[in-house]
Amino acid sequence: MTQPIHVLIVDDIRNNITALEASLARPDLSVLKAESGPAALELLLKHDVALAILDVNMPGMDGFELAELMRGSPRTAHVPIIFLTATAQDGSRTFRGYEAGAVDFLYKPFDSRILNSKVDVFIQMERQKQQLATQLATVQQLLDANEMLMAVLGHDLRTPLSAVIASAEYLARFVQDENVANIGTRIKSSGMRMVRMVDQLLNLARLRGGRVTLQPRPVELMTLAKNIVDEYEARVGKGRIFVLRQGDTVLQGDGDLLSQVFSNLIGNALQHGLEGSAIQVRLDGNAEHVSITVQNAGEIPADVLPTIFAPYRSGRRQNESSGLGLGLYITREIAQMHGGDVKARSTAEAGTVFEVTLPREPHPRSGERADTAQPFRLS
Repeated sequence: MTQPIHVLIVDDIRNNITALEASLARPDLSVLKAESGPAALELLLKHDVALAILDVNMPGMDGFELAELMRGSPRTAHVPIIFLTATAQDGSRTFRGYEAGAVDFLYKPFDSRILNSKVDVFIQMERQKQQLATQLATVQQLLDANEMLMAVLGHDLRTPLSAVIASAEYLARFVQDENVANIGTRIKSSGMRMVRMVDQLLNLARLRGGRVTLQPRPVELMTLAKNIVDEYEARVGKGRIFVLRQGDTVLQGDGDLLSQVFSNLIGNALQHGLEGSAIQVRLDGNAEHVSITVQNAGEIPADVLPTIFAPYRSGRRQNESSGLGLGLYITREIAQMHGGDVKARSTAEAGTVFEVTLPREPHPRSGERADTAQPFRLS
């Protein structure tokens, strides 16, 4: 059911209020009545109004003073005001009314049809605002439910996956039969890929739900890069990933999120680059910004490159993808949260290059913030 829309009428003459109320009568409209400025302010503290119709000439607090008080309060500063006055038309008074924040200034006697048409505009605007607020609340509830579902799903999946991976590792390391050991290796690889998928789904839910906030602090990108490279070298062996640095690579940023940038880009290069080819990670801090470049052999198909950062895409065609294709999307989101960006280029001769550009100081996007509160962290 739709909520009634409130219109405030303020006039020191009760008969004027009665006449206005009768003129504005309609099922979806609730008229609030006040015979003085202080009484009107008391009503404004209790109700949200779509429009205020104020008489100018009132004893004590006149309409202009009431309007100025309304404009000075965050709660009522947005309320549209229409002034009504029985005095002769005066350009200076009209100007003062608009200066006080009025959207219109009418002189008595007025045509009730004109007033009603003006009121209808503000009623429609208020109704649209209510609908948008309802839609926003519904969307937020869906986002919260989606994140809760993903968190529960992730937790419930990790437990059996851990048992599968541990059993597969036992088969691969301790069973003498080579065929069984190979099966164990494949099971472990598939299990690890499922773990990464779960993590990416959780990250996507948190990013889209606005649950990730920056915690900027001084970060040495070279240290982050080496830590991620060490983790991957424990899986794929040494000698494939090379890290090069130029200039000052210290910036203000969220170290945990930026570590994920390195992890996603290097993991993408290992997964989609030519088998056994070298991967080069270059850090350049010679400019006002810092850039991270990850290059590997292998070309991204021309029809895939334009949508490479879209969610649920990857560096291969859809029927060739071995994952959810969320890593690059999350990488771009993290870069843009810092006020930076990421670009990709790929040719048969130079291979595939992803370049992330980050400012020395984070510049969160509109609607985002960087704070010191404990946020939901990306897994």
